[in-house]
Formats: sequence, structure tokens, C-alpha cells
Amino acid sequence: MATTIGVLHPGEMGAAVAAALRSRGQDVVWASEGRGDATAVSPRTARAIGAAVETARATFVDGGIVGAPPRRPGTTRLYLSGPSADAVAALFAGTVLETPVVSDRIGDASALKMAYAAWTKGTAALVLAVRETARAEGVEDALVAEWARSLPGLADEHAQALRSAGAKGWRWVAEMEEIAATFAAAGQPDGFHRASAEIYRRY
Repeated sequence: MATTIGVLHPGEMGAAVAAALRSRGQDVVWASEGRGDATAVSPRTARAIGAAVETARATFVDGGIVGAPPRRPGTTRLYLSGPSADAVAALFAGTVLETPVVSDRIGDASALKMAYAAWTKGTAALVLAVRETARAEGVEDALVAEWARSLPGLADEHAQALRSAGAKGWRWVAEMEEIAATFAAAGQPDGFHRASAEIYRRY
């Protein structure tokens, strides 16, 4: 029997996740209006949301997605955590979206997502700032030439970072701030990802 599943304010990723559910015969509805810019959360935020949901006598499962919008197997994982994570994972069984269960503790899936994005989106922000600094100092061409010699592929990473920042940077500001909060809670310096938020804010 199909389960009715609501998807709130889906973008490209949410629409692809909804399509994965539909491919399994689930009944999917969505609210398309009112999407905000805060789409990724720290473990602490996830736990606070979970507490509010549980207070309302509903069930909360923490999730963090890694990869491109799921359109073929092997590209995307929705990591889940919480006591009811297995039930959510079962909804996606046999679809293009993998649903590994991290643990039965709320916040662990978000922690994994924060750690992963800290590298992927954090280094993208860094390479953007590096090249802008070289440009401001008048040595951009020399830097790009040195990249070609000693760090082949970095120019392509910069180009990808530039495209992504232009298209999605507005959403990544809040994500970098949540990553900074995650680092601070773990006793790590949080300044780099606060700076990353400012870099994406400029795009």
C-alpha cells in the first residue's frame, strides 16, 4: 500500500528525491512556494528540530544527502539517523537513492553531512578566494600557469566552484554558518567556514 509523503519546497534535489519515491509507487505531494535559504543544519539544530517534532507527538528522522540529484544508482546517498531511520530507509528500497542508516541517534546524519560539506564546499570557497586574491594582486595569470604545472585540474575545480557559487551560493551561506557551529561544538576553530559563508554571500 502506498504511503502519502509530503515534500516541502523542493528544488532540483527535492524534486529528484520525490521522483525516486514515485518510482516505487508512493503517493507524493509537495508545497512549492515559500522556499527559504536555510537548507542544511548542524547536529545541534537537528536535535532541536527533532525535540520540537517529538513534543508534537510526531516521529522525527534526521537526514543528510550527499551527491547529485539522484537519477541513476550509485550517485547519491541520503544518510539517516534516529530510532525510526529504518522505516524511512525502507521507503526508498529499490530506488536510485541509497539510504544508509548511520545510527539510531538524532543528529548523526546531520553531523556526517556537515563534515562532508565542510570539505567539498569549504575548499570550493577557498579556491574562489585564492584566485580573487591573485587577481587583486595582479598575478592571476601567473597563478593559473603554476596551477597548470603543479596542480593540474585545479583550474577546472575553480571553474566548477564559480558555476556552483553563482547558481547556489545563496543557499550555501546558511550551510557554512551551520558547519561553523558544528566545528565550534566539536572544539574546532570555526573561522574558516564563517569566512566561507561570506565568500558565498558575495556571489
